Amino acid sequence: MTRYETTDSLDVKGESCPMPVVKTKQAIDDLEEDAVLEVLATDSGSLSDLCGWADSTAGVELLDQKEDGDVYKHYVRKTK
Repeated sequence: MTRYETTDSLDVKGESCPMPVVKTKQAIDDLEEDAVLEVLATDSGSLSDLCGWADSTAGVELLDQKEDGDVYKHYVRKTK
């Protein structure tokens, strides 16, 4: 199991599209460069939504996504 040293955690459990992406963007904007944000979501769509957002957004990198029971864990690094 890969573990990341996270700078902050964002709980968006119970929220559905587009809120996990919207709140992730807001949280990432407030972090320093190279910080890693752990996003906890229950919406299965967050897997593809956050991946697509990270792929199309400069300054962020999706490091990993994991399913832990009914919670999806996403690890996003701010690259600039």
